[in-house]
Amino acid sequence: MNTPAIAERASKRVVIALGGNAAYPPTIKGTAEEQLEVMEALCEHFVRMINAGYQLVITHGNGPVVGNILFRMAKTAAELPPMPMDVCVAHSQGGMGYMLEQSFQNVMRRRGCHAGVAAVLTEVEVDPKDPAFTHPTKPVGKFFSETEARRLEKETGWNFVEDSGRGWRRVVPSPLPKEILDLPAIEALLSAGLIPIAAGGGGIPVIRDAQGDYKGVPAVIDKDLTSAMLAARLGATAFIMLTGVEHVALDFGKPTQRSVSKLTASEARQHHKDGQFPPGSMGPKIDAALNFLADYDGTVVITSLERAFDALTGEAGTRIVRDA
Repeated sequence: MNTPAIAERASKRVVIALGGNAAYPPTIKGTAEEQLEVMEALCEHFVRMINAGYQLVITHGNGPVVGNILFRMAKTAAELPPMPMDVCVAHSQGGMGYMLEQSFQNVMRRRGCHAGVAAVLTEVEVDPKDPAFTHPTKPVGKFFSETEARRLEKETGWNFVEDSGRGWRRVVPSPLPKEILDLPAIEALLSAGLIPIAAGGGGIPVIRDAQGDYKGVPAVIDKDLTSAMLAARLGATAFIMLTGVEHVALDFGKPTQRSVSKLTASEARQHHKDGQFPPGSMGPKIDAALNFLADYDGTVVITSLERAFDALTGEAGTRIVRDA
């Protein structure tokens, strides 16, 4: 069933949240060449949107990449001082932003699109008293066997959990975003006609100390929650979260599984309360959608990368809208 097209506004501004596994799928070894190949394929879809007149802001996850950086730090700690987690998040932002920026430039040149693109290292303020700091839940990095995970727990003091039947992953604190500190820079890029790549990995987590100075903290912020805040602050026409499926499903994995094309905020909230959207899969995306709709009267779409353009015209994905 087709849903109505997203209402056009003057800017046709769209914030697209790209999952970490989309830019760094579990099927690759992780070489730079592989990542660039994957990112160029992503950008082909985005350039189609640009040529259709949409003004894009791209955000991205970093779970696999920042996890690998942290693992690399642990492996070389005897020879080189390891960097703190906030710096590792910044490393992932810079590296992934560079690759996305270069991929965008190359694809746009081939497709006759002349828009500029710029990656922004983005700091995001969090609350130092957020309970997430004492209850780490955010999976990062590669999968390990239970034996390997237990060994690493003893060697490093890290926390591991079993993740969706696929193995064991390290979990780190994931506090809620309070404010996007680099919002003026992102707005300036949009005003200049550039495509910002921003808030990578949910942003570099920082707190304000008693003197009013910012300093980094060991955490990884949820990318979708920061992206929802960014979309609302920028007044986006639509906030699109790209995932591995075309639609949100109810009763996922059961004989009664069914896809939904549209949900109101109250329907999404009730399904969430009923346990339809687990924390390790669709739950954070529904939370982000509800946050966006609470702050701003726009449209949220959850869909796959392959149907991202069609979602803009109401022909794919699950739309989540404010209650009438």
